[in-house]
Amino acid sequence: MFDLIDIEYCSTPLDFHQLCMLTSGMNILDLTVNQLKRAAAIKEQIANLNKELRTILGAPAISGAAPKKNRTMSASVKRKIAAAQKARWAKIQGGNPAALAVKPAAKAKKKRMSPAAKAKLSAKLKAYWAAKKAGKK
Repeated sequence: MFDLIDIEYCSTPLDFHQLCMLTSGMNILDLTVNQLKRAAAIKEQIANLNKELRTILGAPAISGAAPKKNRTMSASVKRKIAAAQKARWAKIQGGNPAALAVKPAAKAKKKRMSPAAKAKLSAKLKAYWAAKKAGKK
C-alpha cells in the first residue's frame, strides 16, 4: 500500500556512509557545517514522520536499539531430537549386526630382506659410492 522508508537510525546524526549515499553527485568535503546540520534535521523529521505513519497504519514501531534474538531450542525439544537420533542408530545397529562386528583388515606382513640379499645390496652400494668418489677426485 505505502512504501515506507525504513530508517534504522532515527535519532542519530548522519554518518559518513549515509552522507555518501545522499551526496552521490557531490563531494562531501564541499558541504558546509550548516548544510550538514540541515541534512541531519531533515533526516530526523523523516524519521519522525515514518514513525507517525507506522502508528497510523498499525505497523509495529521499529526500534534500532532492540537487537535480534537468537532462536534457541527448549530442553524438551533437545531431548526429543536426541531420542530420535538414538532410535535411528539403534535401528541401524540392531537391524544389521554385521555392521557392528566389522573388524579392520589385518595388516600385511612386512617383507623382510634375507641376510644374503642385504649383503649383496650392501656390496653394490659400496662399489657405487666408491666409483662416485673416485670420479670426483
